[in-house]
Amino acid sequence: MSDREGLIARLVGENEEFRKLRQDHQGYEKELEELKGRPFLSTDQQWRVSEVKKLKLMAKDRMEALIRQASPTQSSKAPA
Repeated sequence: MSDREGLIARLVGENEEFRKLRQDHQGYEKELEELKGRPFLSTDQQWRVSEVKKLKLMAKDRMEALIRQASPTQSSKAPA
């Protein structure tokens, strides 16, 4: 297991916000797969694809921020 994978596993176990974001991100991925698997998308469904992509990206960005905050290399760096 890489350091990053270990850190993610620790955050999933200890950080409720991270755990919820990860669940949300996975849910968005499933919804996108379902929508993209349809032969035709209505205008509302096309809008939903765009919206879900944005929500998924926001969740990923926040998870990455939490990973950076929890990273031991981040806390040991002195500000320039």
